[in-house]
Amino acid sequence: MRLSILSVALAVFFALGAPLTVAQDTQSSGMVEVVPHEAVAFQPLNPARGDAGPQAGVLWGDIREDVPTGAIIRFQPGFSSPPHIHNITYRAVVISGAVHNDDPSAELMWMGPGSFWTQPAGATHITAARDDAGLSTAFLEIQQGPYLVQPKDRAFANGEFPVNVEADNIVWIDAADVSWVDAPGASAGSDEPKIAFLWGDLSEGGKNGTFLKLPAGFEGTVTGEDAWLRAVVIEGSATHQAAAATEATLLNPGSYFGSQAAAVHGVTCTGNDACIFYLSVTGKYFVSRS
Repeated sequence: MRLSILSVALAVFFALGAPLTVAQDTQSSGMVEVVPHEAVAFQPLNPARGDAGPQAGVLWGDIREDVPTGAIIRFQPGFSSPPHIHNITYRAVVISGAVHNDDPSAELMWMGPGSFWTQPAGATHITAARDDAGLSTAFLEIQQGPYLVQPKDRAFANGEFPVNVEADNIVWIDAADVSWVDAPGASAGSDEPKIAFLWGDLSEGGKNGTFLKLPAGFEGTVTGEDAWLRAVVIEGSATHQAAAATEATLLNPGSYFGSQAAAVHGVTCTGNDACIFYLSVTGKYFVSRS
């Protein structure tokens, strides 16, 4: 089965500078990597604009190199980019505030937390942050790099089309009804894990992206196959504990945990609200209650 919601672009206008790489105080335990949002180091994407321009905090990879990368982008209230294109395709998820990403002639459509959008390489667009929504943040993911901004007169069609999905339009499926994601013991209902398919190839060993919603109070594990798994907290507050860790790490929105090989991630959704994670994986993953 192939899911063809196309890849992303988070439109940010910046000048090349020093490499944007993951913070040095990343926590590692064997093959598991954990980056709390509070440990993310932000740098201006366009040093000439200073604090008024977008800032990037890399969770993994380097957006200026040809490597898969995940980053948190922060926009000041009222930010608006000029029309431009990117050289590659991007995926993005709104974490806080309200973001608009569309053709320069399109009416403003503000996407709130939990919204997902894609922007194909070569398509002219703008990105803006609503001025009355506070600091707007979004997670950006690329599968290849570097991440470049180019003038609109270099626009080209690559056969893909952009997608904007506001959070209220996300389609949630009970994990118990999804054969592709294993959730032993789960049953249909509001207090069980739910899945939303976003992009990718669900065939054996294919790369794909999903939302995973865990109910408040959930205690259990998320386990990947012997391959890539990356999870970013979008909403809610959670803790993470790897098998080799002596204590759990608090993960607020904008935090990340991941592994490059089979690993068991102990996850608890704390507080009174559900937790939503964006998962980028190769193959499938397993969700189990403790």
